[in-house]
Amino acid sequence: MTFFYNLLLNLGLVVFADTPEPWAIGFQDGVSPTFNGILELHNSIFFYLVIIAVLVFWMMGAIILHFNSKNSKITYKYLVHGTLIEVLWTIFPAIILIAIAIPSFKLLYIIDELVLPTITIKATGSQWYWSYEYSDYETESGDPIEFDSYMVPESDLELGQMRLLEVDQPVVLPTDTHVRFLITSTDVLHDFALPSAGIKLDAAPGRLNQASFLSDRETTITGQCSELCGVYHSFMPIVVNTVNVEEYLSWIDSLSLSLALISSSILNSFLNLCLGFRSLISLWVTMFKKFLNHLISNVLNLFNLMYQAPLSSWMGEWCNTPQRKIFTVYNRCNLFCILNNLSFTLFY
Repeated sequence: MTFFYNLLLNLGLVVFADTPEPWAIGFQDGVSPTFNGILELHNSIFFYLVIIAVLVFWMMGAIILHFNSKNSKITYKYLVHGTLIEVLWTIFPAIILIAIAIPSFKLLYIIDELVLPTITIKATGSQWYWSYEYSDYETESGDPIEFDSYMVPESDLELGQMRLLEVDQPVVLPTDTHVRFLITSTDVLHDFALPSAGIKLDAAPGRLNQASFLSDRETTITGQCSELCGVYHSFMPIVVNTVNVEEYLSWIDSLSLSLALISSSILNSFLNLCLGFRSLISLWVTMFKKFLNHLISNVLNLFNLMYQAPLSSWMGEWCNTPQRKIFTVYNRCNLFCILNNLSFTLFY
């Protein structure tokens, strides 16, 4: 079976459905070993469910058909008190639960086990968009590569694109590479869900949750926020493009260069804005200095005109000796000189 599957895959006769389809009732095609393990567990449990359903419906049908009031006029008094059947229908479900629990716990521990990652990506949920940070790479300015991913509005969709599942900036990852997702939130509870990858993890504020991801083929994976987070909860899609290593490295180079250009332009705009504010503040300070100097000069002149003659006549009457008059006039003149020097020092 595996041989024919690989043959059809190499011939290009196998088409994968990694995105939701109208009226679909099954799973999407998996892109990671995690999802393949989940699908295998689902099929195994479904086998037990079919057996149990057939057995239960057969017993109910047989009882209704053969033991109704028309076909059976005699009531068997031990029909509802069979010790053997009670033991059997207690033991058999326990055995079935054990058969289901063993692979379930095994898969849970395998999913929780984090293989040494080659790439670490931090996904941060916000109302209502996702932010991604490639912590292993830096731009020319020394900052990590990070960007925001918003949903493409329905009015901007092109032919062939999917409604509510397209973003302006998707995540790009290489195939056959272990990736670690660090998931958190900035405001409310979100949920990072990628059905084809078998990832569904809560994004809680102030907490980091991690998930492992490994893609085995090149494809486009779509997902959405799966936690009610507000009025635009349904407008938080997630898109991950898995490419080969060469395309991934070229994408990283182009993204780091574009982010460096954006950051340099933002820095230049900020510097120009600071220089403009500096020139404006310098002009305001100069005008304020001139105003205060003019105000102090007028106050000093007014004080000199109003109080110089009355103060001199009063001091002349109060002081009987010429030495006191000279000393008083000298002190008053000295006060005026000190105020003038102080105003000149502060405002020039």
